Amino acid sequence: MRGLRPVSALASMSLLAGCGMLPSDGPDEEELITVGTMSAPSTLDPAKAWDSSWELYRNVFQTLLSFPSGATEPEPDAAESCEFSDASNKVFTCELREGLTFSDGDTLDAAAVKYSFDRMRTLEAKGVVKGGPMGLLGSLDTVTTKGDRTVVFRLKKADATFPFVLSAPAMSIVDPGDYPADKLRTGDRITGSGPYTLEAYTPNEKAELVKNSNYKGAADVKNDAVTIRYFKKSSAMVDALKKKQIDVTFRGLAAEDIVAMQNRGRREQDIELVEGAGTEIRYLVFNTKDPWARKLPVRQAFAQLVDRAAIAHKIYKDTVEPLYSMVPRGLTGHATGFFDDYGNPSTAKARKILTDAGITAPVPLTLWYTSDRYGSATAPEFAEIERQLEASGLFRITLKSRPWTEFQDGYSKGEYPVFGRGWFPDFPDADNYIAPFVGPKNVHNMPYLSKEITDEVLPRERRETDRGAVIDDFERAQEILVEDVRLLPLWQGKQYIMSSEEIAGGERALDPSAIMMMWELQRKTSW
Repeated sequence: MRGLRPVSALASMSLLAGCGMLPSDGPDEEELITVGTMSAPSTLDPAKAWDSSWELYRNVFQTLLSFPSGATEPEPDAAESCEFSDASNKVFTCELREGLTFSDGDTLDAAAVKYSFDRMRTLEAKGVVKGGPMGLLGSLDTVTTKGDRTVVFRLKKADATFPFVLSAPAMSIVDPGDYPADKLRTGDRITGSGPYTLEAYTPNEKAELVKNSNYKGAADVKNDAVTIRYFKKSSAMVDALKKKQIDVTFRGLAAEDIVAMQNRGRREQDIELVEGAGTEIRYLVFNTKDPWARKLPVRQAFAQLVDRAAIAHKIYKDTVEPLYSMVPRGLTGHATGFFDDYGNPSTAKARKILTDAGITAPVPLTLWYTSDRYGSATAPEFAEIERQLEASGLFRITLKSRPWTEFQDGYSKGEYPVFGRGWFPDFPDADNYIAPFVGPKNVHNMPYLSKEITDEVLPRERRETDRGAVIDDFERAQEILVEDVRLLPLWQGKQYIMSSEEIAGGERALDPSAIMMMWELQRKTSW
């Protein structure tokens, strides 16, 4: 497999004062590390989740391939080796490591891998899961086994991104004895084979992880135990860090908390702020079943009015940057189509688009957002979008919100005319910012039919293992996205971690999909 270009390089923005600190040689002492985040899992069953539940999965389950710290291409994890075993890149074969077991002692063999993939298909086919991670496996035809350790994936068509797909936490290997074939597992337990076992779990409060002594994989676990605490507000999470109730903060830091830390005084020099380029994006989705959102001129006028720079500056204090493409800056295939076609916000241009279509009265639209998934700035962000649109006199906006689990159910049922979503990549390739959103089945459970993208562009770029050679294909796909305005990119995020100066490894703990690898964290010892 050819590698991808690195998409992020983390650099500490603060220096330690005094004598300096060195990482310890290893987790000799059973010292707990506590991580705060605002990304509570929506489910403990990986067959259902296509969201930031993956943050937990990466640490307790195994996938055949994964991204070790610093890697730019997937490497074997539960597998000992994986490769395309035919000239046409349609047969992908993995050989498992010897002696793999689940946390309950059951054997993890080729049959368990096959079961995990077959189960995802069954749950999707029966309607138990809608808009789930099966959308990543569109190219998969069959999964077969040879003996106890060999798994063979046969694809319907060549797909150079398939190794990257296998690295996504949605492809976690589950124990057939604990995960029913035709329904989701319930309860607060996980049976995995990853670096940690889930010792205890309280929904929306905390997950207690303990080092898995039987783990066999690529991760070098540098601590004995990690507790993940789930917060609803960034300010509460940062306050807990300052009070030494937690050691590290991860996803969900609000802009004002980041800026405050950047301008911190001497009293807070014992906290490190790590900043890096990110691949998270925020965007809007238009539901073409809605009588107004279905009209192309309405979507075009909407796109002509949105002021991304104002959102980035006023709401996020420049901790994010405006985005004019569904593919973020830093990835091969990034473009600026929405700026090229719409330029700077203009009420006059938006009015002409609507009047040319015979629309003269203000357009009524309801905008939906999740109240507890993407951070405390989401509500102000949508209030700013409402202000921008209504200031033009061309739209009449109603804002509504729901908690994530209800919100997710609502958009899956097609209830929202326009709604906001965030996207953290399954893998760092432009394909993953286009393919999941188009086709009869996609992550929004809302058909977006574009035969040129699904039948021509995506199959063509997936035949090419040299990802630098598919720029023209991705640019064409983005031209179509701009023409349709079914999706409207808003901004691209950066990655921030705050940690106690006693903790090392924060800069190594993020994989290319912005999922924290808890095993990279460790306490420091003084000279």
